[in-house]
Amino acid sequence: MYSLAPSISRLEMEVSGARAAVYVGLISIAVALAWRVLNWVWFRPKRLERFLRQQGLSGNSYRLLFGDMKESSVMIEEAKSKPMNLSHDTAPRVLPFLHETVKNFGNNSFTWLGPYPSVIVGNPEDAKDVFAKYVDFQKPKSNPAVQLIVTGLVNHEEEKWAKHRRIINPAFHAEKLKQMVPAFEVCCSKMMSEWEDLVSKEGSCELDVWPFLQNLTADAISRTAFGSSYQEGRKIFQLLRELAELITNHIYSVSVNIPGWRFLPTKMNKRMMEIDKEIKATLKDLINIRGEEMKMGGGTKDDLLGILLESNFKEIQQHGNKKSVGMSTKDVIDECKLFYLAGHETTSVLLVFAMILLSMHPNWQHRAREEVLQAFGNKKPDFDGITHLKVVTMILNEVLRLYPPVPAFHRKVHKKTQLGKLTLPAGVYVLIPSLLVHHDKELWGEDATTFNPERFSEGVSKATNGRVCFLSFGWGPRICIGQNFAMMEAKMALSMILQRFTFELSPSYAHAPHFVLTLQPQFGAHIILHKRN
Repeated sequence: MYSLAPSISRLEMEVSGARAAVYVGLISIAVALAWRVLNWVWFRPKRLERFLRQQGLSGNSYRLLFGDMKESSVMIEEAKSKPMNLSHDTAPRVLPFLHETVKNFGNNSFTWLGPYPSVIVGNPEDAKDVFAKYVDFQKPKSNPAVQLIVTGLVNHEEEKWAKHRRIINPAFHAEKLKQMVPAFEVCCSKMMSEWEDLVSKEGSCELDVWPFLQNLTADAISRTAFGSSYQEGRKIFQLLRELAELITNHIYSVSVNIPGWRFLPTKMNKRMMEIDKEIKATLKDLINIRGEEMKMGGGTKDDLLGILLESNFKEIQQHGNKKSVGMSTKDVIDECKLFYLAGHETTSVLLVFAMILLSMHPNWQHRAREEVLQAFGNKKPDFDGITHLKVVTMILNEVLRLYPPVPAFHRKVHKKTQLGKLTLPAGVYVLIPSLLVHHDKELWGEDATTFNPERFSEGVSKATNGRVCFLSFGWGPRICIGQNFAMMEAKMALSMILQRFTFELSPSYAHAPHFVLTLQPQFGAHIILHKRN
């Protein structure tokens, strides 16, 4: 009789061998994953730290996973717990950990963004290289939460950035800005009427001007970007403001570097996703309606969205209707979100700190008012007149220097790169602390933290001696595309305020600049307005 025992034995051996192979494979995968995690959280950061220290850079020793994040978060919370004195030396409050690092280790130092070292670049020549060589020093991939709000042009690199910049550029040409001046004037007049009603009874009143200025710039961007009033566009504005607050809280939490944290169904994560979905749906409806109007032969409107869609249409016509040509609906939505965020954020913070500083320095408020009245009297400011306001421009530049909307810029090195005398390996970040650069006494003189618009009397180039140390809108090829838009709107608004009111700080004003995507007054801007006789 034929025995099956050898066959069964062989089968058992084959099964055993297969199991062993599976076990070995699983163990290999586990070991590989463990190595990758260990390399990411420990070996690679320590290797980069040794490399930087060998080149004379100093900083804290790397701490597992979180680096300097915990200490930085504690210092920020402590700084936010109380206002500061009436000083423009704001770095210890706005960037407490960075300020302390430079104080302890000097300019040749680095900090830790979780497991990534970040080299501080305060030297104008090195900063110039970082901004100019934007292919070597790219914007780091944003935290996924930040990508919900900071989208579009500011996040793109290389070909996509060049394409989007080319399509968007026409919206910010001088002739287009000139066409937007009436919309700025309408928005400013609306706020002026509200303020005049408040001061009419007593001739003066105290109010927090910060929410008024936020509403003003949201109204202006609604009209100039979407052809709608603030009341119609307020939904997007309010949602973006809430999202900005949530994202800022997320950035400063120690969970920011824990992989997969954003996928957990926490209350904050769920709310952020809800807001993002609602914003996208609202913008998609606006874009689709405008697109249908264009298809029906309705032409384009001279607002930012209309100009963007027209420019995008021309791009597609010139280069063929291919996937890689032009911008998708998602791309247009991202650029619209950026219009809304950057378009009102930068201008509102510039205006609020301008009013605060002119309240603190009444002599400059008087000089600015005299210039505005000489240029316009009590008439509406016009484009040509606004472009020739010298004192107002000096003041706004000095406000931007002391209170830059973005206190620091980050870039990431993707391959071994030379920066001045330093060799930076892939994986290292560079940080250009615009606030510290703007307050550097070696660059700006002993009065670096003093409000002195006179330093800009012969323009920015003369004030900086040709160095790259005025970074309010960035610098180089990737300088903020909307800087002229922001300055035009700020000059219009400030001119109309000066025409109608004098103002001073209220005793209840608490000086507390802090960073929420942009530099803002934490406790508002309580000012006493007087109707000008």
